[in-house]
Amino acid sequence: MNSIPKPAPGSETSGREDFAVGDKDAVVIVDHGSRRQESNLLLNDFVEMFRAKTSYRIVEPAHMELAEPTIKDAFGKCVQQGASRVIVSPYFLSPGRHWKQDIPALAAEASKEHSNIPYIVTAPLGLHELMVDIMNDRIKYCLRHVAGDVDECTICAGTGKCRLYS
Repeated sequence: MNSIPKPAPGSETSGREDFAVGDKDAVVIVDHGSRRQESNLLLNDFVEMFRAKTSYRIVEPAHMELAEPTIKDAFGKCVQQGASRVIVSPYFLSPGRHWKQDIPALAAEASKEHSNIPYIVTAPLGLHELMVDIMNDRIKYCLRHVAGDVDECTICAGTGKCRLYS
């Protein structure tokens, strides 16, 4: 059995001030983007939750493709709000081609108009023990729904997808 990766030494608190979260740090949370508007709107809801639960003041959504705002749009909006550093964080589970190539290329292109603003593209969500809790919570809720104990969640509402198939 593979072990869950541990954070890199010093990744939680490096002791260096330039790695601490600052008032002028901005986060661009990037998903793939979808032709389905309901899916794109979920990113906005996540961005609001992220902003409310973290110390980041500037947080913007972006879609890698198929929808707006783009990474370039979000990067610019962060700078307009006074960002002195932009953290591009992929809302992806795995480190595939989009994380390795596409998002870094789009972030680099976006930064060209703001050459004095440093940026980083973080790792995707990947393996994290809290993901187990999230999946388990989702499973339990869906099972409670098919048992008739709770309403459909906002993800499944009106789709008819959350049901027991036989």
